[in-house]
Amino acid sequence: MKRSAIGRVVMVFGLPVVIGLAGTSCMVAESGSGDVAQMVAGADRFLTSLSDEERARATFDFESDERERFHFVPPETFARNGFPLEDMSTEQRDLAHALLGTGLSQRGHMTAMEIIELEAILEEREGGEAFSRDPDLYFVSVFGTPSTDGTWAWRFEGHHLSLHFTIVDGEITVSSPTFLAASPAEVTEGRGAGLRPLGSLEDAGRALLASLDPAQLDVAIIEEVAPTNIVSGVELAPDPLSPVGIVGSDLTPQQQDLLMAVVEFYTGVMADDIAALRRARIDDDGIENITFAWAGGTSYGDVSYFRVQGPSFLIEFDHTQRDPNHIHSGWRDFDGDFGRDLLREHLAVVEH
Repeated sequence: MKRSAIGRVVMVFGLPVVIGLAGTSCMVAESGSGDVAQMVAGADRFLTSLSDEERARATFDFESDERERFHFVPPETFARNGFPLEDMSTEQRDLAHALLGTGLSQRGHMTAMEIIELEAILEEREGGEAFSRDPDLYFVSVFGTPSTDGTWAWRFEGHHLSLHFTIVDGEITVSSPTFLAASPAEVTEGRGAGLRPLGSLEDAGRALLASLDPAQLDVAIIEEVAPTNIVSGVELAPDPLSPVGIVGSDLTPQQQDLLMAVVEFYTGVMADDIAALRRARIDDDGIENITFAWAGGTSYGDVSYFRVQGPSFLIEFDHTQRDPNHIHSGWRDFDGDFGRDLLREHLAVVEH
């Protein structure tokens, strides 16, 4: 039996199942390859398990505006569409998580489960005083018809979690935007004590910051006060932020390794094939052209923000709310969000 931060993992009918702190269970993939055929099979199995009415809630046309409608805030401030976990049978939940496992690595899937688990912890602490906190309010949506050679997409989204996968002519994209957030960022006591879903991302950023000498710090720290949220927000097509901070060419080889450790958090949450696509894009950008910027305090517990930006991508991390004990983070592709780059190529071929 393997242990996880959110409970324990046991084998049921030869498949790994997470038993959460609340006693709930869901299927979780041992690892994901990001293979389109696996995604098609996972989506088909999930959709086949639904009734006609349920399938109508879960599916949309690929051209629907719904495909590019997203957020990572509570349900009171952003009404979501799709088919929610709360309305699924146990079998349907397992199939939903099996689909999720085709797009994420095992670490990525466990991170997603920890983020969801925090909703139950918040509900116990807040008692519904501020917002609804419900680990069942996560929605699965499928856009178009799953196919190994067609164009379609799927989404898994709820509070603090927004995951998007777009397949164009049978090819997976880099699967963005990706938002991972956590509140509390660290569970310090009681149920779930020690749970820190985005801890390795924060630790990687702080390790790089700590490695900088005074001259490098003068360049890397762009503001004494951190912004109150990730700067790119939820713009459909985010403009590249000003590439301020210290550039990779001004880092030592060891510091460049620390910079790549920050990037690896977001490549490593994805399934193998998708992670490889993200790494290839980063290689094309060149580490010498990737910048690291910091704002706010430099010690653990301080209000803080950092971002890593290359010519094609942006990672943001914001730890500013609740004392602070609340993190928002995201990965955006300037040209590739929602598969825009592949869709442009697809349309160019069709028109000719």
